[in-house]
Amino acid sequence: MKKSFATLAMLFMMSYTYACTNFIATKGATKDGSVLVTYNADDYGLFTNLCHYPAGFHDKDARREIIDYDTHESHGYIPEAQVTYNVIGNINEYQVSIGETTYGGREEMVDKNGIIDYGSLMYLGLQRSKTAREAIKVMTTLAETYGYNSEGETFTIADPNEVWLLEMQGCGGDKKQKVVWVAVRIPDGMISAHANQSRIGQFSTYPTEVITSKNCISFARSKGWFTGKDKDFNWKMVYAKPNFGGRRWCDARVWSYFNHFKDMSHWLPWALGKDANAEDMPLWIAPDKKLDVAIMEACMRDHYEGTPLALDNDVAQGNWDCPYRPTPLQYEVDGKKYFNERPTSTQQTGFSYVAQLRSWLPRELGGILWFGNDDGNMIAYVPIYCSNTERAECFNTPGADAVTFSDKNAFWVCNWVSNMVYPRYSQLFPSLKAVRDSLENAYFAAQPEVEAKALSLYKTDKSAAVKYLNDYSIQKSNEMLARWKQLAIYLIVKYNDMAVKPEKDGKFLKTPTGLGERVARPGYSDYMKHEIVKQTGDKYAVPTK
Repeated sequence: MKKSFATLAMLFMMSYTYACTNFIATKGATKDGSVLVTYNADDYGLFTNLCHYPAGFHDKDARREIIDYDTHESHGYIPEAQVTYNVIGNINEYQVSIGETTYGGREEMVDKNGIIDYGSLMYLGLQRSKTAREAIKVMTTLAETYGYNSEGETFTIADPNEVWLLEMQGCGGDKKQKVVWVAVRIPDGMISAHANQSRIGQFSTYPTEVITSKNCISFARSKGWFTGKDKDFNWKMVYAKPNFGGRRWCDARVWSYFNHFKDMSHWLPWALGKDANAEDMPLWIAPDKKLDVAIMEACMRDHYEGTPLALDNDVAQGNWDCPYRPTPLQYEVDGKKYFNERPTSTQQTGFSYVAQLRSWLPRELGGILWFGNDDGNMIAYVPIYCSNTERAECFNTPGADAVTFSDKNAFWVCNWVSNMVYPRYSQLFPSLKAVRDSLENAYFAAQPEVEAKALSLYKTDKSAAVKYLNDYSIQKSNEMLARWKQLAIYLIVKYNDMAVKPEKDGKFLKTPTGLGERVARPGYSDYMKHEIVKQTGDKYAVPTK
């Protein structure tokens, strides 16, 4: 029996390895005129360093091997660009930043013979582009020339002045057509987002610039997927129609981000995913207040707090109010399927960032990747400047990998701490938050002075300014790692055996004879006490006589 497209889409959705999130704030929507874009790279088992591609000049006959971002398998070779730009993480020396989320789409559109995968396409775009528009041209031309072998993808492509969404899918191995795509510029003053569900709809109605592949609509017509007028063409409804998973597990993250800046109750039925007739969310909204880096970082730490999707009102939160849930997203009880929520902040994040792009500063100084190597809620975002050519050892640790722990590595040290915190969240998290916020507040406080010095150096010696900022990023990265190691030791001492050791003025208390002072034993939360009694009745009731 042939499965329906909706069924295939749901199965495809459930098979995702990556489950990422991009939030966007255009420069007119921010307090200082920065463009802000974010990225969570989520995958169980994902281990990654802060990548670096140095700028270079290449021979005319130079070739570039395409190594699959996910599998590390070789797809073949393409001609190298004669000039490539410095890339650190997901930002380049011209303040171009590119992130992504995979949405899958129609399974039959995947081109298994295409050379370029979504990850390679991002970094090729960064290495070859000075603006967001140029990146779109580079990426679409490469895909049209060499084929695109990944599933449907939404790319966030930003520079200090503009942010674009580019959505792309292969053509299933068609010999004449290799890819279909559409790019939409997010209007200035607006915020937008995507999280593994195609977001571009009936683009003829958008009051903004839209660029498409020549076959954007005709390919769908050739397959019998669309028969209406061109103006009625809806990209996502044709190529990646949202189902329950696409709405509840993906668009709900977008809804929650928007909800911080505008009352989104009108679109709650869409985010909940169960009402087939619910009104779709807009691609962008005008926020009720301006954003900054700290606010964007807070949004990356979201667990649907204060909304109908909040994770603090059922037994799955455990004794210590944990807002994280185990995967898989679905589980079965007595033959019936149930699901977990999928908030933005999730334990399987490999790395997370907020890219800050500023048009009023020299390009080498204006771009910052506020970067962390774990769940955004559990790390301090460290400033990495776009002109950096060297990385701290903690973000590029020899010998460390997905199955090799190193206490010199940020991913492993941060995961060491977060995995202590997850199961005893309300008990341990305040200590982590205090360290995290202290570090980030120190970065923000130092930023004006650091950049004033860099700007002064830049006026007489650009290379000295670049080196100064590079050294500063390395220093802050090393300090973060050292502070996180201290935190790990503090947590195991402070909260050992589910008790709490008393302290004063930053020191653990001792008795006059040198023993550790008597510990506090907080026991069950009020919520859990009531849940236990509800489930067990008088089984554990203490006799009154």
